[in-house]
Amino acid sequence: MSTKSQVLTLLLKQAPEFISGEEMAQQLSLSRTAIWKAINELKKEGHHISSSRNKGYCYDRSDVLSAEGIYLTLNPETPKLSITVLNSSESTMKDAKLAAINGEANNTLIVADTQEAPKGRFGRPFFSKAGSGIYMSMLLRPNQNFEEMAQYTVIMAVAVARAMDNLTSEQTEIKWVNDIYINGKKVCGILSEAMSDVESGQISNVIIGMGINFSLKQQEFPKELRGKATSLFPENEPTITRNELIGEIWNQFYNILNQLPEERFLEEYRQKSFVLGKTVSFTQSGIEYEGTAVAINDHGELVVQLPDNSEKILSSGEISLSSINPAT
Repeated sequence: MSTKSQVLTLLLKQAPEFISGEEMAQQLSLSRTAIWKAINELKKEGHHISSSRNKGYCYDRSDVLSAEGIYLTLNPETPKLSITVLNSSESTMKDAKLAAINGEANNTLIVADTQEAPKGRFGRPFFSKAGSGIYMSMLLRPNQNFEEMAQYTVIMAVAVARAMDNLTSEQTEIKWVNDIYINGKKVCGILSEAMSDVESGQISNVIIGMGINFSLKQQEFPKELRGKATSLFPENEPTITRNELIGEIWNQFYNILNQLPEERFLEEYRQKSFVLGKTVSFTQSGIEYEGTAVAINDHGELVVQLPDNSEKILSSGEISLSSINPAT
């Protein structure tokens, strides 16, 4: 761990209390000069650190993404994560794929303050602004069959929804497959991709990525998105930090995984769905269909009843819902 990382971790643990430079130097076995240099580096990165000649240093609440800040929010039951935080990334999904190719460990998390070319499902672009969002991807090595892939995507949606509900006053909804909505507008999109081992027929790697609109003001969205998208804090100042939300999302994700098969996340997924009972239209194999979303099965697939009473079962990555209307 670098000197700067050690100093930041100690300041975060001590906050909101002051700690003297001498005490920091003793605890970290560093010189006072090294402490002073590290604090100045942290201030240049945007961290708010108060100084007092008599009291020392105090970390003031500031929303700067950091691996140290995320680590401190993780529960003891959450596995040890390998976290990399980037100022900017072309795509954290690409970064995670490269990490998989390079043999990085299970539970490798890559977080970026902004994405230069963010993409959602089916390659759709979405809006990104530095300091106002969360863009992250997790590399998992599950060694499971392809039939279990849908489970990860549904679990992730429930984990994000739980984290937002727990840390804010908002109540989230889920649009099948993995879009999180607040007050009828999209606040988060989730994308999952698998890499397989041809010989074993198992999934060797799963990459789960997401983009979260955190504190982007409503008027800052492009005009064409203002009626469709929002953020967790579209008007007021955030009451939590992005590090806290990131940590809670992964706490919830691993909490569900650790309690399988008893964890009843699918029931929660169904309860939060605003698609069930509504008329949906979609395209499958080049043919357009319209019907009523009647169920989400145990694989996370959407069951749609067509006008002739036949059913279509839609799986992740296979279709895109083109409209959602109240059932008549």
